[in-house]
Amino acid sequence: MAASQAISHSIIPKTLKPSSTTRPSFLANPTISFQSSSLPKRANLSAKSLTVRAVLSQDAKSSAAAASPSPKEGTFQHCFSKSEDGYLYCEGVKVAEVMEQVEKRPFYLYSKAQISRNFEAYRAAMEGLRSVIGYAIKANNNLKVLEHLRGLGCGAVLVSGNELRLALRAGFDPTKCIFNGNGKLLEDLVLAALEGVFVNIDSEFDLDNIVQASRIAGKQVNVLLRINPDVDPQVHAYVATGNKNSKFGIRNEKLQWFLDAVKAHPQELNLVGVHCHLGSTITKVDIFRDAAVLMVGFIDEIRSQGFKINYLNIGGGLGIDYYHTGAILPSPRDLIDTVRELVLSRDLHLIIEPGRSLIANTCCLVNRVTGVKTNGTKNFIVIDGSMAELIRPSLYGAYQHIEQVSPPPPDAEVATFDVVGPVCESADFLGKDRVLPTPERGAGLVVHDAGAYCMSMASTYNLKMRPPEYWVQEDGSLAQIRLEETFEDHMKFFEGL
Repeated sequence: MAASQAISHSIIPKTLKPSSTTRPSFLANPTISFQSSSLPKRANLSAKSLTVRAVLSQDAKSSAAAASPSPKEGTFQHCFSKSEDGYLYCEGVKVAEVMEQVEKRPFYLYSKAQISRNFEAYRAAMEGLRSVIGYAIKANNNLKVLEHLRGLGCGAVLVSGNELRLALRAGFDPTKCIFNGNGKLLEDLVLAALEGVFVNIDSEFDLDNIVQASRIAGKQVNVLLRINPDVDPQVHAYVATGNKNSKFGIRNEKLQWFLDAVKAHPQELNLVGVHCHLGSTITKVDIFRDAAVLMVGFIDEIRSQGFKINYLNIGGGLGIDYYHTGAILPSPRDLIDTVRELVLSRDLHLIIEPGRSLIANTCCLVNRVTGVKTNGTKNFIVIDGSMAELIRPSLYGAYQHIEQVSPPPPDAEVATFDVVGPVCESADFLGKDRVLPTPERGAGLVVHDAGAYCMSMASTYNLKMRPPEYWVQEDGSLAQIRLEETFEDHMKFFEGL
């Protein structure tokens, strides 16, 4: 709940506007103070107890709604939009007002409704097919997000034992869970066998471990063969998983060896399908059809040897519009339509493993500007967020759209900036060569599409503690869905040593 009394935060100097759009000079102006609603102390917070309603006027709500055009059927409507008043809104809630009500540190802000819309786009695309939509937990492992997806009817895709434990804690149906990974541990496979989840066979030693896990658990395991189709997804090399140089999957020419090995263990292994995963950020859905044609060929061969194959798992990897250029990218329906007839022709259940396309565009990383500087050749906006909270730009050279949450002063000059954090690494940047109005100190700055592979890859490098997470609920209220980490949390790891 929001505290009723506002408190004054430390007085921060204002930044003078640059005299040039290419090489601004930055001097201090008279000071300003910022007001913010206080929150209860951390000990009293929980995802259930904190519910802060962002109160908007009817005009503001209408303005924010008008800023979001009606989406084409099957495409993703964006929950974050700039309205004519120059403010950024999340589902009609002004992001600047959210910043006033939460702790003054970087935080992730989600739209719960956007998560639902994204899932519904997949569910609608699967109409007429027997299917499992398995959310890739590695993209974002927030428990409240998982519980919401499970409530919508989603399954789960797991790549570690702890992700399996988390999926069970979130209440996912084990028969709608798929355990992937090229190095699954025996103890985790035993849990998978006991719970009855699907397990993908990735290698010879993986098959051996699954057989051992089955014997320890005393239960037969439903398995799929993860076959490397050697299809180039035309994406960054770090997120390509289906070509011949990938560490994932079995080689095509080894298929018969694996079939013979499964035949030799009828009590332990029940082969129910095949699996492939091409990569991530894919924007050409014909690639999925190319892979599905190969997979169906393998299914025909496997069935000819007496196996009852019922499942085709085509993985995930659908890309999104990170650049916010309005590019028309493939929708879930576009993806599914490329493989629909193949699936129906073989009377198969289709498994799809979306992660990024379900969760990325539901969230922004919200930051505050610490200051603006120049080194004589480059201009920098320094924010309190960093590569510790959002590593994709540093790790992959990935682009994520950046904008201010409030209208800049009328006399703010536009310049080209690198947006960087305080971490002691030259790789600590959120965006390079961004043309932005020169922000004031304390101004809000968001990095868009931060729902996938951002918080789940966050670290405590430089002892930057992982940030809190919030979402705007369907009724316009704000709820905290992850507590902020503190220095005291870090010290707990050393107690009693």
